Amino acid sequence: MQNLHMLNQGKPIDILLAEDSETDAELTIDALQQGEIRNNIHHVWDGEEVLQFLRKEGKYKEAVRPDLILLDLNMPRMDGRAALKEIRCDDKLKSIPVVVLTTSSHDSDIDESYGLAANNYIVKPVDLVQFFDVIQSVQHFWANVVKLPSK
Repeated sequence: MQNLHMLNQGKPIDILLAEDSETDAELTIDALQQGEIRNNIHHVWDGEEVLQFLRKEGKYKEAVRPDLILLDLNMPRMDGRAALKEIRCDDKLKSIPVVVLTTSSHDSDIDESYGLAANNYIVKPVDLVQFFDVIQSVQHFWANVVKLPSK
């Protein structure tokens, strides 16, 4: 059996976290940093910044192409749905895996996200221990289990 840690050669991956809640962002980053691999985490506050980061615009001229995007749905200026739609319509960006990480458990949000080609849809647990477990499971899956597209 192939060692799961070898699929991505045990290398850290670049994760773009799009989250407008300072508390949720801090908790997510903390959970990611406590994982077994120290991945590179980049944080933006809304959908407009997601696209600027991905397109290397403005203050993000030196941004790296992320291996994974953790995307909140309900953000100011441009929400996660609009950002996801833009990502999936851009030939240069559409192969980047996007995990929707949100508080919404509404069927309409879930259906719309998958309709826009989200790779996963995860409702943030309210319980802190469960939240950390979920984030670390997401990190383990995307950093160790799946083979990510080349940059």
